[in-house]
Amino acid sequence: MYVQRSYRNFDTNQTLVPFCVVLRETDLYIKARTRLEQEALHLLKTARREVERYIYHHPVFKTSLTPLPQDLLASPMVQTMLQAAAFCGVGPMAAVAGAIAEHVGKGLLELSPEVIVENGGDIFIQTNETALIEIFAGASPLSQKLALSIKASQMPLGVCTSSGTVGPSLSFGQADAATILSPCATLADAAATAVGNVIHGKQDIPRALEKAQSIPGVSGALIIVGEHLGAWGDVELVGL
Repeated sequence: MYVQRSYRNFDTNQTLVPFCVVLRETDLYIKARTRLEQEALHLLKTARREVERYIYHHPVFKTSLTPLPQDLLASPMVQTMLQAAAFCGVGPMAAVAGAIAEHVGKGLLELSPEVIVENGGDIFIQTNETALIEIFAGASPLSQKLALSIKASQMPLGVCTSSGTVGPSLSFGQADAATILSPCATLADAAATAVGNVIHGKQDIPRALEKAQSIPGVSGALIIVGEHLGAWGDVELVGL
């Protein structure tokens, strides 16, 4: 899934222009009013530089699986990652994909009033109309059969997914999809990891939803384990 990126038909917006920006491990799929590859690449370079510089001076930032202390001398993006990790009880790099998507997305909003940035299944979205985001959940029979209906009033929004059965990201759980909604995509990414970590079977869905509810700033959650599903919060599902 990670290599083929077959999930990138995740939204139904046909009015925006799609393009990709790739820098080393980071592969962004973006939609905006116009093609903004160079601007997006500059924002991506800035975001990666902030993280890489912080790791150079604080190597534990890259490897820690638990929260680290806040650092008021860090860049704003790194500070947000540290805060998100603290709220969720995970390491700060659990938030990196959402943080990069959010950094690039917010930067592009200065050039385009509508922007969608997807980074490895983690999404920053701002559109003027309701958007449908298809849920990819690996081998689950529910995969690509459901979509989140995101109203314009909910945006800008982070929609981030952790999976124990799909993709290369570290997860200690077995959810096919643990999807989190939050106005902060950085927080949504960290929360998706935290929620996904507690799921080892369908019996853990209620506990995972309770975990999502306990994290400040999370507005909704969707859990898929095989043919079983649970949802909480500001979540509207439609069939595909």
